[in-house]
Amino acid sequence: MTTRIFLAGASGAIGRPLTAMLVAAGYEVTGMTRSHDGAATITAAGARAAIVDVFDVADLKDAMAASRPDVVIHQVTDLSTRPGGSLTDEHLERNARVRKVGTRNLVEATVAVGARRLVAQSIAWLYLPGPEPHTEEETIVPTDRAAMNRTRQAVIDLERMVTADPRFEGVVLRYGRLYGPGTWRDAPDVPPTVHVHDAARAAVLAVDHGEPGIYNIANDGAPISNAKARRLLDWVPT
Repeated sequence: MTTRIFLAGASGAIGRPLTAMLVAAGYEVTGMTRSHDGAATITAAGARAAIVDVFDVADLKDAMAASRPDVVIHQVTDLSTRPGGSLTDEHLERNARVRKVGTRNLVEATVAVGARRLVAQSIAWLYLPGPEPHTEEETIVPTDRAAMNRTRQAVIDLERMVTADPRFEGVVLRYGRLYGPGTWRDAPDVPPTVHVHDAARAAVLAVDHGEPGIYNIANDGAPISNAKARRLLDWVPT
C-alpha cells in the first residue's frame, strides 16, 4: 500500500525539493501552501495541492482529512523577505507564532486523522555553551528562564509538542543553517550548516526510518554531532 504524506510548507525552500523527492520515491503527496502560486508549484511536481493557512485549524483538519495521511511533515516557516532583505524582529515574531500556534494546529490535525508519524523542522544552533560536538540529548533550555527570547521559547514549544505526544511518533529534525537554491546563501556560512537538498532528503528518510526523537541534520565538522542521524536515519550529508 502506498504511504500517503501530508506536507505542510510544500512551496518553501525545503518544501519544493522535498515534494519532488517524495513523489519520486513513490509516495502519495498532498502539499499544503497558502497561495495559488505555491499550489501551481506543487502540482507541477506531481503532488496534490491544498491551499490552507496553518493558523486556520478547521480548514487544516478538513484538508488533512481529505488526504488521509499516514505521515505528516511540518516544514512551515514565515521568514520570506524581498531579495537582498534581512530578517527583522517582525519576521522573527511571525515565525515564532508559526512554531507555536501553527505546530499546535498541525498536532491537533495529525491526531484527528490518526496519522502515525509527525516529522517537524527545527534549528540546530541553540545549544548552550559546553563541550563540542553537541548531541541531541543536551538541553537547549537556559538556566535563566527569564532571559529566554521568543525564538528559543518557540523552538522549545515546537519540539515538546512533537516529541512528547504519545498519540503519534514524533520526529524533530534540527537543521543547520540552510544554503543552496531558494535560500539566502549559495555556500555554507557559520556552522552548523546544511545544503537545502540534504535537509529535504533527511525528511524523506524520516518518513520510515529512525525511532521517534530529535536528530541533528548538519554537515560534518560542525559544532554539533550528526552521528545519530547517520546511524538511525541512514542520512549522510553530500
